[in-house]
Amino acid sequence: MLIETVLWLALMLLAMHWLCDYPLQGQFLSDAKQSGPLRVYHLIAHSGIQGAGVALVTGNVWIGLLEWTAHAIIDEAKVRGKTTFAQDQALHIGCKALWLVYLVVSAALFSGQSISFWWR
Repeated sequence: MLIETVLWLALMLLAMHWLCDYPLQGQFLSDAKQSGPLRVYHLIAHSGIQGAGVALVTGNVWIGLLEWTAHAIIDEAKVRGKTTFAQDQALHIGCKALWLVYLVVSAALFSGQSISFWWR
């Protein structure tokens, strides 16, 4: 059962990332977070959508806030030319793996109970 739950969470975290990074971002937001008078606002907005997606999947607002912050930092590095698109995506997926590891470890430490509502 634990393996199935971990696989479920991994799939949902990845699917949410791809949903939020591609169709929910759109060309306008993609362009606006790279240039324009409200560039930082649009970067924060896109990252907030990602954070909300992670919070929704994990059932944990703190992990969602961590995702929001991490996503903004990673995307800003890409906008500044410090990372490639492939590195950007690898870092985003690495964050999802980190959140998943945290949930599994917390479940193990708290006798099978987790902070994620998916463990019920």
